[in-house]
Amino acid sequence: MSRYTGPSWKRSRRLGISLLGNGKELSRRNYAPGQHGPNSRIKLSEYGLQLAEKQKLRHMYGVNERQFKNLFVASAKIKEGKHGANFMILLESRLDNVVYSLCLATTRRAARQLVNHGHITVNGKRMNIPSFRVEVGQVIAIREKSKSIKVIKEAVEAIMYRPSFVSFDAEKLEGSLTRLPARDEINPEINEALIVEFYNKQL
Repeated sequence: MSRYTGPSWKRSRRLGISLLGNGKELSRRNYAPGQHGPNSRIKLSEYGLQLAEKQKLRHMYGVNERQFKNLFVASAKIKEGKHGANFMILLESRLDNVVYSLCLATTRRAARQLVNHGHITVNGKRMNIPSFRVEVGQVIAIREKSKSIKVIKEAVEAIMYRPSFVSFDAEKLEGSLTRLPARDEINPEINEALIVEFYNKQL
């Protein structure tokens, strides 16, 4: 399944969660799109709840189904911790998400574009693979030729909050993952247990 490229606001309203992370999509109309949206009384089955939770997380991170499932399988091989929490941590450790956590972009989609367009380096080497798994201590920076890009400057200046599991040098426009995030530091609105149940039935 290819990555969803349709309207983010409509998708956010359908899933009932802000995919952009700023809540703007739901601020005016926090119900599903369509003429029956405000009065919808559809009760989801157990499978429907699990699928909806999986879709929330997948679209939030902008990952296609194959990558999402492969990461879920990889997280099962981690011996320590819970499967669902490890899955969330692996998602957060992707390069595009670390760039977002460093506040070099205002949305995950914008962070992924920065990586795709070659504006990001890892330990001094240009990296254009959003799914690259960042290790603790690796230095993530803006490529020297890209430091004057307006959207990057605006993102850094607009910073409201930066998670404690990253460090950042605003002058050098570089930072790193200082430790793996704890589960309670990642998307508390997601119930990963439902996603584990969903894939355990599929795999």
